[in-house]
Amino acid sequence: MTALNDLADRYMDELAVLDPCLAAAMGIAGQEERLTDFGPQATQARAELARRTLKAVDDTAVAGDAERVAAAVLRERLTTEVALAEADAYGTLLETLDGPVQRVRQAVGLLDQGSDTSWDTLLARLRAIPGTLAGLRESLETARRGGRVAPYRQVARNARECRDMQQYLAELPAGHGDGVLRGALDEAAATANEAMRGFAAYLSEKLAADAPELDALGGDRYQLGVREFLGTRLDLEETYAWGWDELARVQREMTEAASQIAPGEPVPAVLAALDSDPRYQVTGAAAFRDWIQELAEGAIADLDGTHFAIPEPLRRIDCRIAPSDGVAVYLAPSEDLSRPGTVWWPLTDPNAPIPTWTVPSTMFHEGVPGHHLQLGVTTLNIATLNRFQRLSSELHPGHVEGWGLYAERLMDELGYLADPAHRLGMLAGGQQMRAARIVLDIGLHLQLPIPAGTGFHEGERWTPRLAREFLTKHCGLGPPGFVEWEIDRYLGRPGQAIAYKLGEKVWLEARDLARRRDGAAFDLKQFHHRALDLGPMGLDLLRAELTR
Repeated sequence: MTALNDLADRYMDELAVLDPCLAAAMGIAGQEERLTDFGPQATQARAELARRTLKAVDDTAVAGDAERVAAAVLRERLTTEVALAEADAYGTLLETLDGPVQRVRQAVGLLDQGSDTSWDTLLARLRAIPGTLAGLRESLETARRGGRVAPYRQVARNARECRDMQQYLAELPAGHGDGVLRGALDEAAATANEAMRGFAAYLSEKLAADAPELDALGGDRYQLGVREFLGTRLDLEETYAWGWDELARVQREMTEAASQIAPGEPVPAVLAALDSDPRYQVTGAAAFRDWIQELAEGAIADLDGTHFAIPEPLRRIDCRIAPSDGVAVYLAPSEDLSRPGTVWWPLTDPNAPIPTWTVPSTMFHEGVPGHHLQLGVTTLNIATLNRFQRLSSELHPGHVEGWGLYAERLMDELGYLADPAHRLGMLAGGQQMRAARIVLDIGLHLQLPIPAGTGFHEGERWTPRLAREFLTKHCGLGPPGFVEWEIDRYLGRPGQAIAYKLGEKVWLEARDLARRRDGAAFDLKQFHHRALDLGPMGLDLLRAELTR
């Protein structure tokens, strides 16, 4: 145990106490009965922890390459946390993907393990919901009195999500527990439900009245989001132009793939035909879960020992169905490995035929060689990574999501998407959407003009209405409401949506540089091993280390 590692361990322990919802997402045990206090004083305490730890990092001597990297990773993250706190970026935070409401929903859902649920633990967390919502309301009111309110779109979306969560909470204790415990669960769920109802009413009836209609947050706040999610600094207009070029490239590849399936047919017609093709359908949630489980396990068996060395604990992956809207997500194994790595796949109608032609690339992204391998290796790497590095993947989306997209591209290169329908699924369901996100995320927040030559409202400046039309035209895959959910997502969390494609860009460029540097001696498996052993970090640091 070195001084730096001891510091990192203490920081994680203190952070888990101050932010139990984040601890749940990170897989840190010990805070299962609590929820995060989102009140003003607790928010200040988390900021003070970041400042105090940053000073300690600067005052701590490091020895050797591994500690040099570890100190740089921790320093970059803490510096960004301090900058976010000084800008009060979290003071008005209500968003679609990972705001306080979504964190509460996830923290409760992680304890819901069916018959294996620890009901006493779940009871405690249900009882904590009214308090955590009260703290969040106090913070939002403090910001409102200071003239700062989240945009109306985010306020309205969170009110809807609170109402959706009411049904989940009402059904949660059903069929579980008996006697005193069942009664306590029912009472706690009812009280939590009432708190959710009251918070939804506060959002829609009070906060919404002061919420601005303008969604765009501007260049300064956007650059702060870029630091938060990518760990880099960008020339935003140059990146916006690159996003358009990348989108055009992906769409050319889509046209080529579609022509292999139905020569002469336009791409939208081919996509619609694949959706209804029984060769690419599975009916029923249980059958679909079994299908993706088999797909995930097959990739693990094939890749272990060839292009990757997959540790024994990571040869298990749990695929589960989430009865909701949204996108497939991966949750890393817990620190003590009691919770396996899990893919959650959303199904809005579990009884309807489920199209599968886009699924393989997504499973490679979420499973192996994607997040399950990447985050699992990180969790297990106690030899060279300190505890902060092992558990901080949630804080480095550019690194994590960039690897997920790289994994899709790698599996295409290795021949796992040889079926033209599956390759078109990667392009239409993953690559096109992620390129469009660069255009839309930057364009919407900076209200940039649409360039000449794009064939889409050239010269007009981006608005949510234009974004809706653009996504429906180019990326209309997904369940009902998906396009609206995506737009709300971009506008609620500036910089997050561009982490995927720009992260992939850094991974691909680093691999190409290593291949040119090493020539005939380049070994892909060795490159992957070294890259994953570095652990999560910002993209500037990742680029520097992979090309060192």
